[in-house]
Amino acid sequence: MATFPFDIVLFDLDGTLVDSSLDLCPALNHALVMEGRPSQSPAQVRQLIGGGAMAMLERGLNITGGPVSEERFEELSDALLQHYWAHIADNTVPFDGVLGALDELDDRGVKLAVCTNKSEGPTKQLLDELDLTRRFTAIYGGDSLGREKAKPKPDMLLGAIRDCGGGSAVMVGDSTFDVNAARNAGIPAIAYRYGYHDVPVAELGADAVIDHFNQLVGTLESL
Repeated sequence: MATFPFDIVLFDLDGTLVDSSLDLCPALNHALVMEGRPSQSPAQVRQLIGGGAMAMLERGLNITGGPVSEERFEELSDALLQHYWAHIADNTVPFDGVLGALDELDDRGVKLAVCTNKSEGPTKQLLDELDLTRRFTAIYGGDSLGREKAKPKPDMLLGAIRDCGGGSAVMVGDSTFDVNAARNAGIPAIAYRYGYHDVPVAELGADAVIDHFNQLVGTLESL
C-alpha cells in the first residue's frame, strides 16, 4: 500500500468543518438591532463570515449604514460574542462527510489540527460541544498567538505543524485567509466549495477544490 502523501492536515473551522451560519446569524443580528440596524437573513450573513466575528460585525455594519465609533464597536462586539457563546452549538453541525473524512485520515495515521481566525475560547467551546476536540492534536484560534499573527499570516499553521511533530502538511479551508496562509506557510491548500467564501471559489487559488468531504482523501492522494 502506497504511503499517504501528507503527515498533517490542517482545517479551518467555520465554513469548512462546521456549518455555523445559523448560530452566527442571530448573534450578528442581535448586535445590529442594538444599533438600530436591520436584521440580515442567514443567506446574507453567510456572505459576511470570514476572518473572525469582529470582521463579520464590521461587514454587517458597513452594509447596514456604515461604521460606528470605536467605543460603540467594542460594545456591539461584546454583545455579539455574549449572544454567540450562549447559543454556540444550537444549530451548528459538521458538514456532511466531515466525520467520515476525519476517521479515514486518522486510520491512515494522519495528525489533524484546527487553524481558525475564530477566537480560541469559542473555538474550543464549540469543538467540545460537538465532541470534536479529541480528534485534533492542535487547536489554534485567531488570538492564540495574537491577532497580528492570525491568517493570512502563516504563524498558526506553522505552530500547528510543529505541535503535530512536523512533516508534510496541507491546509483545508474556504476563504482567501486559508489559501493565503497556506501559501505563506509553503504548503498546498484545498478549498471546500460550499463554505463561506470571501471571493468566488474559482478565484481562491487553491490547489484543488472539493464538493463533498467524501472527496477529501482521494484529493489529498492526488496532490
